[in-house]
Amino acid sequence: MKSAALVSALAAAVHAGPTTTLKSKPRATELEPITVTGNAFFKGTERFYVRGIDYQPGGASANIDPLADTKVCLQDIEKFKTLGVNTIRVYSTDNSKNHDECMNALADAGIYVVLDANNPLYSINREDPHGSYNTPYLQSVFATIDAFAKYSNTMAFFSGNEVIHDFKNTTLTAKYVKATDRDMRRYIKARNYRKILVGYSAADVTTNVMQTAAYFNCGEEHERSDFFAFNDYSWCTSDFITSGWNKKVEAFSDYGLPLFLSEYGCHQNPRNFGELESLMHSNMTSVYSGGLMYEYSYEPNKFGIVEIEGGQANGGADQTGKRKELDEFEAFANALKKWPAPTGDGGYTKTTKVSACPTEDSHWAIGSATLPDIPEGALKFFDEGAGKGPGLKGDGSQWAIDQASTSEGGQSSDGSGSGGSGTSGGSGASTSSSAAMRGTVPAMEKAPFVVSGIVLLCTLVGAVAL
Repeated sequence: MKSAALVSALAAAVHAGPTTTLKSKPRATELEPITVTGNAFFKGTERFYVRGIDYQPGGASANIDPLADTKVCLQDIEKFKTLGVNTIRVYSTDNSKNHDECMNALADAGIYVVLDANNPLYSINREDPHGSYNTPYLQSVFATIDAFAKYSNTMAFFSGNEVIHDFKNTTLTAKYVKATDRDMRRYIKARNYRKILVGYSAADVTTNVMQTAAYFNCGEEHERSDFFAFNDYSWCTSDFITSGWNKKVEAFSDYGLPLFLSEYGCHQNPRNFGELESLMHSNMTSVYSGGLMYEYSYEPNKFGIVEIEGGQANGGADQTGKRKELDEFEAFANALKKWPAPTGDGGYTKTTKVSACPTEDSHWAIGSATLPDIPEGALKFFDEGAGKGPGLKGDGSQWAIDQASTSEGGQSSDGSGSGGSGTSGGSGASTSSSAAMRGTVPAMEKAPFVVSGIVLLCTLVGAVAL
């Protein structure tokens, strides 16, 4: 009788539905993926403009992942909704952690995310770019793609941030960042993810920004970026002409990729965010696709519009404190309302234009357009996946020079390099030495739990019979 009773109880447990205390996790909102046509972004058939904000609570030095902690992100998402932004840039993410709740909450708010694929431990080293373009580095980059590819609101990845700077020797890093950019797009394709955009975030350096832009849009199709962005701090409560933005529009007027500002701002005067009027005006929309205001949280650099209680203590390790809106919070919200995204196509260029590769001169040190082959040890990732990410506290890749690419150039014309066979059809916070800084979450499958229940039932019944 005890056996029969046990079997009946276990059978009931296997077939019973969820109890009233258990709630199914709500399905995430599906956002239309952002795509590229010509030199513009599109959301379906509608022109898409980046109208967003840079998000790194604690600042670059804290190097924390705000999308892995609901005590951080959920407070800020409410602020993003009040502002009315449609995009955020996140500088540091931990590719070993889960981001479902924060990313789903952002999707529910209609907000897209642009993510930096690098961090201070895993990035291209300005002093030794060749040695730092290695297998552990790409494993971390690819693991970040794995961590975020499933979310419909993952708009894009940055393959680098201000790696090329204001000294000629830093332009030598360009081919390694562009190789990473190439590898990221190949990995996305090889792993059968939906197309997610990949591009570079440049420093606004007068002597090389145009050459950098050309470099990331030259060469074979598989080598060119999906977009180009740069960080611009030239508008200080001025205007389109005084800031020199009119000259930049002219300079980029024939550029073939979508262009946007990955950072913009100035804190020399109280900000009225008049930049938005120009960014959303026909003076710029034929060339630019909006921008991200720098930045959300108030840090020692004095740019933020929200102060986080206790956010500066202990190196910025704890960003869970209460949020206080500063005066410029309302000013930015008002600017977003006053200057909405324009209707129509904004005068964009419908066909893609390829740039001529820059040649070596007094400001640009790269005389060849060839890219280094992917490190041999990284080839397996295209077939097997990147595996568990190292997170933000891993061993780092800066010193793994023994696992670096064996070439400094010689990229083959089909984009496969020395390891094309490993692609499975797949076609790259600053310090003085390094630079760094689809769909919904799938519904939980029931089958594994049913099978597990049956196995457990059989095991226990056998035990009772004994």
